[in-house]
Amino acid sequence: MVEPNRGADVVVVGGGSSGCVVAARLSEDPERSVLLVESGPGYRAVHDRRVRDYRALPVGPGSDYAQVYGVELTPGVASTMVRGRVLGGSGAVNGVYFVRGTRADFDRWPQAWSYENVLPAFRALERDIDFGGPWHGSSGPIPVRRQRSDRLSEISEAFLDAALERGYPEEPDKNGAGGGGVGPVPLNIDGDVRLDTAMAYLLPAWNRPNLTVESDTDVVRILFSGSRVVGVEVETAGVRRIVHAGRVVLAAGPVETPVLLMHSGIGVADHLMDNGISVILDSPGVGSNFSDHPQVTLPYRPRESLRRDTTSPPIETVLNTADIEIRPYTAPPAVLVPRSGQQDQVLGIGLMVPEGRGDIRLRSADRGDRPRIEYRYAQSESDRRAMRQGQAIGLDLLHSPALSRLVVPLYEEVSDRCMLAHLETSYHLCGSCRMGGSDDASAVVDERGEVRGVEGLTIADTSVFPSVPSRGPHATAVMVAERISTFLTQSRR
Repeated sequence: MVEPNRGADVVVVGGGSSGCVVAARLSEDPERSVLLVESGPGYRAVHDRRVRDYRALPVGPGSDYAQVYGVELTPGVASTMVRGRVLGGSGAVNGVYFVRGTRADFDRWPQAWSYENVLPAFRALERDIDFGGPWHGSSGPIPVRRQRSDRLSEISEAFLDAALERGYPEEPDKNGAGGGGVGPVPLNIDGDVRLDTAMAYLLPAWNRPNLTVESDTDVVRILFSGSRVVGVEVETAGVRRIVHAGRVVLAAGPVETPVLLMHSGIGVADHLMDNGISVILDSPGVGSNFSDHPQVTLPYRPRESLRRDTTSPPIETVLNTADIEIRPYTAPPAVLVPRSGQQDQVLGIGLMVPEGRGDIRLRSADRGDRPRIEYRYAQSESDRRAMRQGQAIGLDLLHSPALSRLVVPLYEEVSDRCMLAHLETSYHLCGSCRMGGSDDASAVVDERGEVRGVEGLTIADTSVFPSVPSRGPHATAVMVAERISTFLTQSRR
């Protein structure tokens, strides 16, 4: 039985990194009622020490705060990926890596999203503790700082020295003018606490009378009258009800946003009909051609001289060179991800501008079924060559004087076979409902995040990215949510 429910001017689906921003910004207008619906835990979870502790990622087996999906990284290579399922989303459970997309990334976006157009939003959202000037903000809700050199873990300090020994340039500000090199990672940490968008945006707005937050509630489908959105159907503790809305903003993340669209009748028409779903809109881009950063790990054995560190964030410094990012994780996966059981400490090799594109498709019309997610990593010779080059760079760094005194690589081979044996994903999935200009017929949303072909439906998460940025997507996700909130506010005037 589906019960009726009072409505809202705007329903925001998903209380993650983007949804918290949208709900907070839209509810600044006291004349607009906003309902935020989150499938995972709510207010109490935001204050849980496991969420606040930036030194670990609470996404291991049995986590209360993660959604696990089975995936195929490349044909014959199965794996899993996780997304945050809690207020704050993946930003509440990630490695507090808060690096912006680069100017070159935004050259591949529609003109409305040029670097000159997005820089003011990047500046407005941050409070940079270390840098000022034209690249940085000083009064935004998100604190950004880098680990001081005197607080770096021994492995991070040695990695920095190794990269400089090998002639790579130093890049002290990875949110600055760009150029690449080795340097500290911008982190969204306030004192000793991870500060995600639930804490930075949503909690300060919590007591507004026009803002309602419902956690532990699933959105089953979006409701339409013709091509006009009229609300959503939600389920809480087994009870379904209808929430009427003048607008729905999807911020459920790059997996659940396209999945919800498909269950609501928007997607590849043949695929929907094959699953017994009535077609509202044939939109072939839904769930199609997403991108992510493949990662190859280089495990190593620490020598007795390496101090074990459990007080640092997961990544303190990285090397960006060409299309490769080298990540010296500060502790073994078993420490960083509780109950994961992976004991070998690793150097991560990320391919940051991959050619490979993947698809998300339904397995059935049952909203509870996990989708089929195929990444299609390492399918092009260009991607395989880049990842082999990354392996070679990583091994060279491990053999440098600065690092070889502390660690011994557990393998020396540079090959496709070895790359596939150590292939992972960076959990940076983007572009599953990408945006495009007026001349881009395959885009799902326009440059303002509006879903083409229907009225009253907006997407404001990493689904809309034209492609994954060449840095981690968290800071860019917050920026996109800020700008789309501004567009929605402007359209109401």
